[in-house]
Amino acid sequence: MRKLLYLLSILLFTSTVFAQTGNIRGFVYEKSSGEPIMFCNVILKGTTIGASTDINGMYNVSKVKAGNYTLMVTYIGYDTSSVNITLKSGKILTQNLEISESSVKLNEVRISAERTEMRTEVKAAVIKITKQDMEMIPTIGGEPDLAQYLQVIPGVVFTGDQGGQLYIRGGSPIQNKVLLDGMTIYSPFHSIGLFSVFDTDIIRNTDVYTGGFNAEYGGRISSIMDIKTIDGNKKKFGGKLSANTFSSKLFLEGPLSKGGKSSFVFSGKTSYLDKSSELLYKYPILYFDEKGMPYSYTDLYGKYSLQGNNGSKVNVFGFNFQDNVNYEGISELDWTSKGIGSEFILIPGGSPVLIEGNFAYSSYNMSVEEWDKTREESRFRESGINGFNMGFDFTYFQPKGKIKYGFDIHGFSTDFTTYNSVNSKIEQNENTSEFSAYINYQFSGTRFIIEPGFRLQKYTLGVSPEPRLGMKYIASERMRFKVSSGHYSQNILSTTSDRDVISLFSGIISSPEEIPDQVDGTPYQKKFQKARHLIAGVEYDISRKVDFQLEGYIKDFTQLTNINRNMISNTDDEFIIESGIAKGVDALVKFKSKKLYIWAVYSLGFITRNDGNRTYHPHFDRRHNVNFVTSYKFGKNESWKADMRWNLGSGFPFTQTQGFYENLTFADGINTDYTSANGELGIKYAELNEGRLPYYHRLDASISKSIKLNKSSILDMTFSVTNAYNRENIFYFNRVKYERVDQLPIMPSFGASITF
Repeated sequence: MRKLLYLLSILLFTSTVFAQTGNIRGFVYEKSSGEPIMFCNVILKGTTIGASTDINGMYNVSKVKAGNYTLMVTYIGYDTSSVNITLKSGKILTQNLEISESSVKLNEVRISAERTEMRTEVKAAVIKITKQDMEMIPTIGGEPDLAQYLQVIPGVVFTGDQGGQLYIRGGSPIQNKVLLDGMTIYSPFHSIGLFSVFDTDIIRNTDVYTGGFNAEYGGRISSIMDIKTIDGNKKKFGGKLSANTFSSKLFLEGPLSKGGKSSFVFSGKTSYLDKSSELLYKYPILYFDEKGMPYSYTDLYGKYSLQGNNGSKVNVFGFNFQDNVNYEGISELDWTSKGIGSEFILIPGGSPVLIEGNFAYSSYNMSVEEWDKTREESRFRESGINGFNMGFDFTYFQPKGKIKYGFDIHGFSTDFTTYNSVNSKIEQNENTSEFSAYINYQFSGTRFIIEPGFRLQKYTLGVSPEPRLGMKYIASERMRFKVSSGHYSQNILSTTSDRDVISLFSGIISSPEEIPDQVDGTPYQKKFQKARHLIAGVEYDISRKVDFQLEGYIKDFTQLTNINRNMISNTDDEFIIESGIAKGVDALVKFKSKKLYIWAVYSLGFITRNDGNRTYHPHFDRRHNVNFVTSYKFGKNESWKADMRWNLGSGFPFTQTQGFYENLTFADGINTDYTSANGELGIKYAELNEGRLPYYHRLDASISKSIKLNKSSILDMTFSVTNAYNRENIFYFNRVKYERVDQLPIMPSFGASITF
């Protein structure tokens, strides 16, 4: 009995202690615009109790003893803000704060948002990109662009200036998922590889997960790009108008109510490169005789945001992205991506749970008309995917971590028409759905951050259980070790094979129900694509200005569905099943001070594919890749800025030519007189991708001048040069004509913008 009373007294005491505590939560906003501030420090003055804000600007401090406190928010470059609060037992106190930019010019940046996140999150194989980061890259035409910044990220390979694609640590473009405020974007880059569909001014933050991502993300087997847009200035109307030799843009933002609770964002940009290039760049493109560059695009984006007093908010957004490539007399390609979506954050009054959700509908349609001169006719290839996605996420905050769980529903239809190598029409029209649920737990201790998770992907063709694990060991104030791993799957694939070197047309289809057996005749257990990742690395803060990161990775693509490029008859399999390995090491050094920014990356990678009969290197297997970026501010009030980027990459694989022969097609069947018939030119190829192209290297540079017109208006002028020393980088080689076709030559440009 005495022991029982002792146990009951302990439980009563514990319950009393917990009852005497409460939670403090809220959002931190920038005072001038109302935009949330990421990864700033919120602390209780005179204590070691505090938290950092997340990507939404939200902080949460759990299990705080009841009493009176001074709540402070600190962030480099901003004045400290504080407020007196009273926390009651068992209650949740919601307290929002605003901070203003400091009038005192700091000599150096001692603490960055990225470093704060490094100490509080696992974030293995993740690069965080802000608008300020993108402005460090030489601007092509005067406007910074996400597509240009992504090319300098560790592990990212860019295959060409024209029609180039991004390959992230061995994954092809269709294996990279791009999210815009929770909505899937199927075509994030325009046909000319210099520009993305996203206006830099609408982007608040971009997280690029190059592998090993946690259970929150799924549906792709290589990487995730999660883009969050701004809500718009809630205090005053403003915008930006710009024009350059490539394109022009209009960006607007501002409040829609007097209380500053609602705001809007609008962005529109269009290219006239197909017209201006005829006057400015007198050189042939690809293998055509025309001058100029036959690319054009138009991108429109709009967003409405409404915010509640406690930080809850809802926004509605829509977009329309269009692209056109017109090679007169040869082919014309068009694609359109459009959609509408909504995203919300809900802060329940008496619960420590954060609720997030999204709903969206989008469509992507691509078509290409190809002209056959021998038959004097044209034919169309078309691809379309459209559907909806809906998701809910719940975050439960704890004193030393958080639990996040949720689910997603995705339904879509695909419509695809093309012609194979024997000129037979191929069609696929499918309706499919996906359901996924996940749970992710994060424990944050003094030395360890441990993040186990589990995701369940339910496809029409089967179920994929996907365990995930991330860990970080904080060895010291300067050094941290990290590791992440997981299983991944996806249900869609591209009609472009990993063996295709150049293909502007890239259709999207769902995984086929009928796939070939393994080599030994054993049926495949799953009909969707699967992969396993292992990432390990170290982060070391060399000094207050210099960061160093080293990561090694292995991606084991255990099952890949690919188009059968060896299909010679309608009885052959349309698809083949392959496997693959991508492995490598990436090293990154960053230096950042008030005036000078340096970014240096070296990547060593090895990529192989196996189709059951042979092992080969896909065309994007680049062994060595180097990126060096520097940005320097100078002059009175630092109104001048010079940017430079140099890229060096080893040669891509290619299939060599062994010889030529006359290929008789027997056009009249058995009635063909092969003794007098004229055949077509046949090419005898060597082993697949056994050769290597020459090294690629290119220097881009820009210089810009800012002129302050008045208190709120700034004029920026930029002169830039792409391929500054006119390096002749090979694009491809025309075997029949024995002609080499190069990438873009030297391209100067000028642009000006007014920010108001």
